[in-house]
Parts: sequence; C-alpha cells; structure tokens
Amino acid sequence: MKNKVDVIIIGGSYTGLSAAMSLGRSLRNVLVIDGGKSCNRQTPHSHNFITHDGRAPGEISSLAREQVLKYNTVKFIEGTVIKASEITGGFEIITENNEKFYAKKLILASGVKDIMPDIEGFSECWGISVIHCPYCHGYEVKNKTTGILSNGDPAFEFSKIVFNLTKDLTLFTHGASTLTQEQSDRFSRNNIRITEDEIEKIIHEKGQIQKLVFKNGKEVPLDALYAKISFEQNINTEDLGLELTEHGFIKIDHFHKTNIDGVFACGDNVTLMRSVANAVSQGNVTGALVNRELCEEDFN
Repeated sequence: MKNKVDVIIIGGSYTGLSAAMSLGRSLRNVLVIDGGKSCNRQTPHSHNFITHDGRAPGEISSLAREQVLKYNTVKFIEGTVIKASEITGGFEIITENNEKFYAKKLILASGVKDIMPDIEGFSECWGISVIHCPYCHGYEVKNKTTGILSNGDPAFEFSKIVFNLTKDLTLFTHGASTLTQEQSDRFSRNNIRITEDEIEKIIHEKGQIQKLVFKNGKEVPLDALYAKISFEQNINTEDLGLELTEHGFIKIDHFHKTNIDGVFACGDNVTLMRSVANAVSQGNVTGALVNRELCEEDFN
C-alpha cells in the first residue's frame, strides 16, 4: 500500500517530535503531520525546561525537528488532518490536500485549541502577559501587580500557587463570584482582592498589559494576568470514536492508550499540565510504548 508507515503522528510540536525520535531510534518508519499552529507560538520565552530555559519556543521546536529528521526513517510534512479512520490492519489519514496516508499505529500529539474570551486585547496578550502557568511564567512576573481571571473552586486552588509568587494579587471573577464564604474569608485574610466587575478590554503595548478596563468604566493597572480559559481538541475525536474525560481531554490509560486499539495520545490533549518539559517527556514515553506494542506483534 502506498504511503504506508509503521506509525503516523498527528502533531509535530514538542510531544510529537519527541515521540518521533523515540520511534526513529527504534528503526520505525514514522510520518509526522503538523499544521504549524502550536499553542505557544506567540510566547516569547519558554521556561522550566532544563537545558533550554529562556529560549524561544520556536527555536526549541526547530532544533528538535532538525535532530529528529536526522533519523532517515522519520518523515515530516506540513498539513492539516481532516479525517482519521480505522481500517483493516491500521488507520487511514486524510489531509486537507486530499492526501492519504496509512499506518499500523496512530499517535495523537495534536494538542488543544485555546478559546479566547470575548475581551478586547486578550488574544494579543495571550502567552506574553496573559499567562496560564505559574511554573512556565511565574518567576518572570514575581512580586508584580498580578491578577487571576477565574472563579469558584478552580480560582481558589490556583490562587494558592500564585500567592507564593506575589502578594500584590487580585482575583477577577468577571461576573458574580461563586466562591464560598469560607473561601472569600481566606482571600480576605491573605489580602487578596476580589473584583466581580466584568472586564471589557485589556490595554496593552505589544502584548504587555498596562491596565484592565471594565464595562462600568473602572480601570485597574496590572502587570500580569493568569487566566484559566476553555479549550477544544484540535482534531475531530468523533471520527475515531475517542472517549473524552469530563474535562474534555482524550481519555488514556497508564500506557497512553485510548479506547481505540492502536491509537495512543499524549501531550496537551490529555493533561492539565501544559509545559514544554512535560510534552517532551510524554512524547518520549509514548514513542517507547508504541514501539513495544509493535515489537510484541512482530515477535511471532
């Protein structure tokens, strides 16, 4: 069959490339298909990844691709997968150019798509001064005037982590607070301000927040804003009949297997822990697990 490989990896950022290296070093024929829209493409610097701390995300992924493609059994194409189907003996992948590829195993390293709230300036600041992870970005904004855009239990738990990095902290619930009275009291005891006003826009300079402007006309100066926002899967999970968790992640077991035999998933599409270091780790492990399954099948 033309265009058939051992493994197709959908997604060629840190997770997918890490899985490809693991498989390439195991002599597996691998095809990586990537749409070129990594979730951190706007982020100027990546942190908390040993040996690469402070480097631009694009530099890390470019170096990774260069190193992975030195293994001659690994191929990389730019393209968007529009359909993935289970067929006899494996899987068929169709891209937007109507190219068809086939593989025995499928790794979904496709990440997620962040859904920006209807706040002017939010998307321009995303990954720069509107940030998602205190481990990836918190040190750089330590002790600065900081906000958290969240509500309820998630806001309460997340605030404990951010409070370790700055005491100049405000929770913006963007509407009526859903905190319990006990939670609100603990915020008060720690001098964490709570603002329920709805945010209209973010005033910024090239993605760097200057202040928040609220629908009632109020303005608040700010240096950084942590935000917990919604997301959706980058791939159509219904094509393969993939199960999702209650939080919208692809459901996997301890071996990174999905509910569909032969389909594995790893990276941002399966976990809340969104970091470059974790993505690389998950890809490396998943590649090894897929190779192990292929070895089991080949060893008659």
